[in-house]
Parts: sequence; C-alpha cells; structure tokens
Amino acid sequence: MFLFALNYMPNGIRNNLPRRSGALRGSAILLAGVLLIAAAHAPLLRGIASFLIIEDLLRPAVAIVALGGQAPFREVEAAKLYRAGWAPVVFIVREGPSDESEALRELGIKIIPEWDLSRQVLIRQGVPASAIIIPKDEAVGTLEELRVVYGALQSKDAPVILVTSKYHTRRTRLTWHYVTGGRSEPIVRAASRDPFDPDRWWQQRRFALSVVREYLGLINYYAGFPITP
Repeated sequence: MFLFALNYMPNGIRNNLPRRSGALRGSAILLAGVLLIAAAHAPLLRGIASFLIIEDLLRPAVAIVALGGQAPFREVEAAKLYRAGWAPVVFIVREGPSDESEALRELGIKIIPEWDLSRQVLIRQGVPASAIIIPKDEAVGTLEELRVVYGALQSKDAPVILVTSKYHTRRTRLTWHYVTGGRSEPIVRAASRDPFDPDRWWQQRRFALSVVREYLGLINYYAGFPITP
C-alpha cells in the first residue's frame, strides 16, 4: 500500500520528499517480508502485535485525550477515567476534511462528524458538556491530533492521559514525546473494550491492516516524520 502510494504520487510531490523516504521504502519491503515469513509462526506473530501494546500506570493528570477513531471504545474508556476522577476535562479533536466527506457535502448529504459522535458518546457516558474540550483546529492523523491537543493545553508540563486502541498505544506515546519535547509525561491507556486480540490479529483483515499501518507509522516516526498527512 505504501509503495503503491509512492509510485502514483505526482512527480512534484514525490521529488520533494526527503531522502529518508527511501529508507521508508526499504523498511516497508523488509516489514512485508518479515510478515510473510512469520505467517506460519503464531508465537512470532503474537510478538509482533504485543510489541505495539504498552500501558502506563494511572495517576492524576491535567486532561484526558480520547484520540479519534474506533468509536465508541476510546470514548467509553475516557469517560470511565473521567468519572473515576483522574482528570477534570476530556479532549477530543475535530478531524480534517476528507475527499469522501467533501464529495458527500457537495451532494447535499449530511454526515455526523466523528468528533460530534465522540462528544455524544462522552455525554452519554456521564461526562458533562462543560468538561469536554474541543479545540478549534482540525487534525488528520496522530501527529497532527496530538499537536492540536498540546497547543490547547494551558499547562505544558503536566501529565496527560492518552486513550487509544491497544495496537496504537506505543506509537501514541512516542508521538506525544516528539510533540512535547518530553515536557509533558504521557499516561497511555488502551480502551478496555477494544476487540483487538494480539493472539489472533492475523486472522482478521482489519486488524492485520492495523498492525501493518502501525509499523509503517513507527518507521515514519523514527525517520523523523518525512511522510505527513
């Protein structure tokens, strides 16, 4: 998927990518080879997924962030942490426009934005509207989303609870460190109702694609984010 996208980029965009994108190409090929070799080895496959999953001990924080995606599981977890008193507010971020949403708008078809759905879930789960913070800036992808949150925080040095899916936890922690320069400590928590299973992820296409995307995301992180949304 990554290689296909590169091959069909307009020349101007492709030529302007940093040279490190060549390393991304090679890493993507290597990753695909590793996954193919591992296909018959369940323990290795479990290890591939387990590496992506981390979780921090809970402690009081200045805010909880329900990262966009996989609604309602992340929002349900964020609301549970709010009700338990771990932080006084919950952040959600408006997603940027996509080609699909713009096409639907042109057709006069209204769709519920993901951030609005997240807000409704939080309220249904006991988070008052006054405790839900929605910054004015929009974001596409984890890097932009966390930048928007950090920019909206009044306290730049306080710990923040980041709620996401299991397979997304490691990259979320790394990206928060990158965005904050290490000033704000991330407390990463996985949504407890997330159906992702590291023991059988390769048996479902959606989870297999999620794992591949996460490793490509990690490659992008270690390369210094040459590929942006």
